[in-house]
Amino acid sequence: MPETNGRTPLYLEDLQPGQIYGGKQSVAIDTAAIKTYARQFDPQPFHLDEAAAAKTLFGGLAASGWHTASITMGLMATDGPPLAGGIVGSGLDELRWSKPVRPGDSLHVKCEILDVIPSKSRPEQGRIKMRTTTFNQYDEPVQVIVANLIVPKRKATAE
Repeated sequence: MPETNGRTPLYLEDLQPGQIYGGKQSVAIDTAAIKTYARQFDPQPFHLDEAAAAKTLFGGLAASGWHTASITMGLMATDGPPLAGGIVGSGLDELRWSKPVRPGDSLHVKCEILDVIPSKSRPEQGRIKMRTTTFNQYDEPVQVIVANLIVPKRKATAE
């Protein structure tokens, strides 16, 4: 059984539109984390230097959107729905950054199941469409992802 942090794994049959998961865990963001991520993956001045960032449209140091997406993925894995087989994506319909993430922010996620689609060609699995909204400590959305995820069905019991 895949790791689901001690939570009961959910299969396609367990999921339905409107179910919401998350909101129990958060991740604090500090200046060092923003700069460390940026140096390796998104080395732009508004992620690396406070003085340079103050002169940009951000008006101050801001985390990379990709840093926010990475944090979101971690929160989805530990606080989102404990999908059997893990969170396996087949693509995104939407990725939006609605507000910059700043040093001192604390992020949490809410994952909402939007659709459950059994596979016609692979009877052992299906797909879900899930919207994950990442919020800061003021419950302001900072990122929205709508993802298509592959979820296994339960194995049929022997007759």
